[in-house]
Amino acid sequence: IGYVEMLFRCNILALVGGGRNPRYPPNKVMIWDDHQNRCIGELSFRSEVKGVKLRRDRVVVVLEYKIYVYNFADLKLIDHIETCANPKGLCSLSPYSSNTVLVCPGLQKGHVRVELYDQRKTTLIEAHESALACFSLNYDGTLLATASETGTLIRIFDTCTGAALQEVRRGADKAEIYSVAFNPLSQWLACSSDKGTIHIYALKNFKKEAAEQPPPEDTKKDDGKKDKRQNPKSSLAFMKGLLPKYFSSEWSFAQYRVPDSRTIVAFGQEKNSIIVVSAEGTFYKAIFDPEKPGSECVQESYAKFIKTNDEE
Repeated sequence: IGYVEMLFRCNILALVGGGRNPRYPPNKVMIWDDHQNRCIGELSFRSEVKGVKLRRDRVVVVLEYKIYVYNFADLKLIDHIETCANPKGLCSLSPYSSNTVLVCPGLQKGHVRVELYDQRKTTLIEAHESALACFSLNYDGTLLATASETGTLIRIFDTCTGAALQEVRRGADKAEIYSVAFNPLSQWLACSSDKGTIHIYALKNFKKEAAEQPPPEDTKKDDGKKDKRQNPKSSLAFMKGLLPKYFSSEWSFAQYRVPDSRTIVAFGQEKNSIIVVSAEGTFYKAIFDPEKPGSECVQESYAKFIKTNDEE
């Protein structure tokens, strides 16, 4: 098996063959019901499948130069989109049932295409100058975080307007960003890379900033508490416009270091927690303090699911 995608946390899986002796052809997507222990549907293509995304009403299949969108119930084709070369199978599909949003690479390097199916609208975003490495939607599909192959900056966009809302910096040197993830309320963003450091960023309150009406009088009252949920900046940030852009960058709010290996990061169910899973079969859970910008996360749990021959 070369690729597995689970429909949320249920018994339905999408399987694609891979490896030296693939169980299924690498140009087929097998829809597997784990309760019935059998395939309940399949989709065939002329080229190798690079990725699959699922939600209750959609199956999205990613090829290197095309993306196909199917209705889940009867596997009828709904849409097909042409992209630039997409060997990583980059694609993001919002899980929110009331907003069907799909994001994929555009036809040009560094460009992103956003399909807002419920609004029958397409948004094109010039996200980066270099090729895309990773991107992710928030829960309701209103925000998009993107990273390029350079791996120094992460940008957040409005999916409806394509407007750039925020830019945060991972570091100064080149890196391969493996994953980016929003927390459920879109207050925080996390990323993992080949540098072995998980970065967590505070996000601006975009909905509040976009509101045309001023807040009610009772919300304006100063309770004496200063909002500490702000990303650290250089001490020379006040000279923005005079110094290079680097000096006015927003840096990560919190960090967590893991051994250098391919990782995926997500936010946990517990408040202010992150979950990190590595390709080596390790699991980490850590907690960050929302009151302490620039702090290190505290590891809460660790487990290893895959043991090497030496460990056995």
